[in-house]
Amino acid sequence: MVYNYYMKKTFSWLCAAACVVSFSLCAWAQMTVVRVDGTKIYLDTSDQKTAPTKGSTFKVILSSEKLTNPKTGKDLGEIYKYSDTGTITEVQPLYAIGQLKNTTGVTVGKQAVFEEIKPAKAAAVAEPEPATPVSTRAKKTYAPVEQVVIGLTQADVTAPGANNIITLSDKNEITVFSRGEKDVLTAQLSYTLPSDKKGLSVSAAPVKEGLAQIFVPVLNTNRAVITTLVLENQNGTLTQTGTLNYFVKELGCGADKKIWAQRPFVLGTAPGNAREVVFEKNKFVASGADFNTKHNWLSGSNYYPVETAEKNNFITTATNGVLRLSLNNGKNAESKDKFGSSPNRVQYKQDILKFHPSVQVFGTPGQATLAAVENTTKLGLLSNMFGQYQTGRVHFLDYEKGRLKITDTVDLDGVIYDTACTQDAILAAEVLADETSSIVEISK
Repeated sequence: MVYNYYMKKTFSWLCAAACVVSFSLCAWAQMTVVRVDGTKIYLDTSDQKTAPTKGSTFKVILSSEKLTNPKTGKDLGEIYKYSDTGTITEVQPLYAIGQLKNTTGVTVGKQAVFEEIKPAKAAAVAEPEPATPVSTRAKKTYAPVEQVVIGLTQADVTAPGANNIITLSDKNEITVFSRGEKDVLTAQLSYTLPSDKKGLSVSAAPVKEGLAQIFVPVLNTNRAVITTLVLENQNGTLTQTGTLNYFVKELGCGADKKIWAQRPFVLGTAPGNAREVVFEKNKFVASGADFNTKHNWLSGSNYYPVETAEKNNFITTATNGVLRLSLNNGKNAESKDKFGSSPNRVQYKQDILKFHPSVQVFGTPGQATLAAVENTTKLGLLSNMFGQYQTGRVHFLDYEKGRLKITDTVDLDGVIYDTACTQDAILAAEVLADETSSIVEISK
């Protein structure tokens, strides 16, 4: 039987009381349906801090509807339509298999929640969490723009020294902004991607002489192929001047930024090594200079001399959310904390591709600082659907004694899809509740 369940915004208070019963709603966490085989449901558990156990029960979210007070317009939360209750029958390191009698409406990409059965215990008095230290980094927030920004960068597109901010919206719009008075961004140029192409991210740099080119990797929804469109300012109009059969992403900060490309699919959905994009014989090509991405996407990755000044290290966001630094001795250093929670997900055939927020790296080689995104979720339900994210923050980390350690944190008011790095700051676009976005500059 399919039923509706209304999750109230006061869930955090109710959850404390509910923990005294044996069937704890506090343990709900998100999973993604990655395969449906008859009554078997395969669930991605790679993002779980605590994996489900055999015998855990779950439900698949079939649909959701916003509940609003018609008089005040106040958002009261979501009404969720769920499947029948299923049971976890097998647990693997990165996925779990569940049995569900009725799979009507259950498809790949749907979100699921599970409930962990725990023994009853008396309610404990919650101890206050220690206060988060206030960051001393300077922060400038620009006036909101009327779009949901899922990618951004900075480059000279309209004129030398313009330092334009370039954004990619969830509506497939590329916009080139200039900075105005009173921290207002003014749109100067725009370009709408073709309807059969879904924009994944945006990068920009002067690969050839003159103003910067804009590189937009896209998923061709008709052929399920990833390519990158090259846009240039031609007499005040953004024009497509090239196409690369690669996934393209910028790495680096300011004038040191380079554009890297990787073959989208080598083994299944695993991308290949990265090669620098250059302009040769009147066209953009991927050069012979490369580095090993270990089959990770360049989104959520970087390449910089973190451990020593003599050799670059590859940094990426692992599937379980930790940052992983490939050391020069062949081993890895990881962050204790989890990152990479982002609503930016793309379905390719039967697989869900996670494009994690960019990891920025800057500073003195061998003594570098990383900047990574963490998006927090609403209490009660963890999900990779955008609507379940609440706010974001940018953590700054240093490599110390074999581990990546957080040294500073800047909290923002909205959710962060991606970041960029300039000569002096980290750029982030915080998506606010009214589906506008504010560009934020955080000093290095």
